[in-house]
Parts: sequence; C-alpha cells; structure tokens
Amino acid sequence: MAPMADIPVLITVDMPEALLDRLRAVSPQIQIDLQPTGDVSDITEEQLGEMEVLYTRQALPEPEQVPNLRWIQFHWSGIDDFVDQSLLRSDVIVTTLSGAAVPQMGEFAMTMMMALGHHLPAMMEDQGEKTWADKRFTRFRPVELRGSTVGIVGYGNIGREIARLCQSFGAEVLATKRDLKVLEMGGYALEGLGDAQADIPERLYPPQALPSMASECDFLIVTVPLTPETRGLVNAKVFQSMKSTAYLIDVSRGGVVDQGALVEALKEGGIAGAALDVYPVEPLPESSPLWELPNVILSPHVAGTSGQYLARAADLFAENLRRYIANETLLNRYDPRRGY
Repeated sequence: MAPMADIPVLITVDMPEALLDRLRAVSPQIQIDLQPTGDVSDITEEQLGEMEVLYTRQALPEPEQVPNLRWIQFHWSGIDDFVDQSLLRSDVIVTTLSGAAVPQMGEFAMTMMMALGHHLPAMMEDQGEKTWADKRFTRFRPVELRGSTVGIVGYGNIGREIARLCQSFGAEVLATKRDLKVLEMGGYALEGLGDAQADIPERLYPPQALPSMASECDFLIVTVPLTPETRGLVNAKVFQSMKSTAYLIDVSRGGVVDQGALVEALKEGGIAGAALDVYPVEPLPESSPLWELPNVILSPHVAGTSGQYLARAADLFAENLRRYIANETLLNRYDPRRGY
C-alpha cells in the first residue's frame, strides 16, 4: 500500500504549540507550517506553492500564487470583507468559524439588554455628576426580561443561543429566519447551547415581515450576516413600527442597520435606546452623532472577543481537518449565493 500523501497546512494566525499539537493529532498527514502574518508578502513563494490548506485571518494570495490550494479556513465567522477577493470566486473551498463565538456573543447580547433595561447609561451619567436622583424609583424603573418580548433578527447559531438564554429569564422570543422550511441548525454548534430545532420562538417570521415582528418587541436584537439582502434591513420602517419604549441591540455587521434612520429614531424618541457593537465605518468616526446620545451604549466591535475563542477555533478546525481527510462535508462552508 502506498503511503498517504502529506497535507501541507499553512496557518497565518499565531497559535500556541498545544493547539498546534491538537491539529497534528488529527492525522500524521497534517504538516503544519506556522507563519503568523496578516500580509501575503510575508509568505514565501515556496510556502504559497506547496500549501493545500490555508488557515487565515486576512492573508489571501492571488489564485495563481497557490496552484495546490484546495481549502481556506477563515479565523472569522463573518467574511463579508473578503467576498470580492479572487480566491473566494475560484474553485477553492471556503469555510468560516461560525459557531465558535456563540457563548460570548450570547452573553454580550444579554449584558446589553440588561444594561439598557435597567438604565445603566443613566446611572453612570448620575455617577459622573455625583448626583443622587430625586426620582430614582421612576428614573431607574427597569424593563424586566421576565415577561418581555425579545425579537431576534436572524435565527442562526448566535440568535439561537440568545433565545436559549432569554427563555431561561422568562422572556417570550420571536425571530426572523431566511428559510422557514429548514428549521434545524446546520454547521458547527457547541454542545448544550442554542436551539437546534428552533423550538423556542413563539413565532418565526420571514425577513420581509420584520416590521410586524418589531412592533411586538421590547428588545430587538440583530444577528444576521451582512449580505446584499440584509444591507439596510433594519431601516426607518422598522424603527417606526417599534414601541417608543423598545431597545435595539446590534451585534451583526455594520450596514445591516440603517444608521441614519437609527439616529433619527433615537433623537426623536421613536425608540428608548440602543446598544451597538458594529458600525458601517469602523472605527466609529468622531463626527458620528451617536457619541453624543445619552440613550446609547457603544462598544468597539468586541462582542465576539473571548479568551476561549482560539481554543474553540482550533477544535472546529480540527474537526474540519478530520472531515477533509475523510472526504466528508466540511462544516460552515461558505455559499457565495447566500453571501455567508
């Protein structure tokens, strides 16, 4: 029997040796070359010519530089910044890390809901002014999660984990979903998290019914990927349909929420407040009126950050390496028709 051929794997993300050993343990065929960089020019011609698998954040060569490349595993779940790259329009297989950031994203969304619902921005404002509010029981009367209605825009793995957490707090969950015929969650999922069969939502809506769903919500959470279909999805019509006491939380991608319409809704009292982690332009420009609004929590695109992310990324990559060698379907395969 002929020996199994080596599989050259180039990793451009810095990984500790313990995680590299986790990947090597998949098969003796795996030959890892670690070259931490975000710039293709740091990769030698020999490395480019040999690699069959590329694990990367953003270092993407041109197709002609990588004649043996068959698969790219991105370090991110969202790759909308790279969809116009030549490699993503070639025959190379592309997979993402969708699902690896689910625990921290779920916790972040819950943190923002409770911070807004319990008026944390106003409390911090009073603290900064060393003021003990005279009407504190009115000023800080909370919107409790128990008994509230939470609408989730996009019922993927992050949305499903948020739904699970909301259910444990006693909230009613509604959600929009692109394909209502397929309820089961596909792709990578951490055991015990999420809502695999979409059992939690009281009702599922098609994307075009978002304004109708939003009108019933105390909290509206945006988790959809950015695609041509979702750009500007949360627009003036959605804000006009929302309760004046409702809050928006956006942990998706900048561009899904129409920022101009959001600013107007916040200034005019169309909604009570918002927590934003993503923006059409990042970093958020100093000129943005969002900085000055008192009913907004702004975070610098950190909802997916976690000390556990790299380990989860290695676990997912290891499973995909196993599947690759076994000629099985890879998890989280990018579909250019959907844009994610």
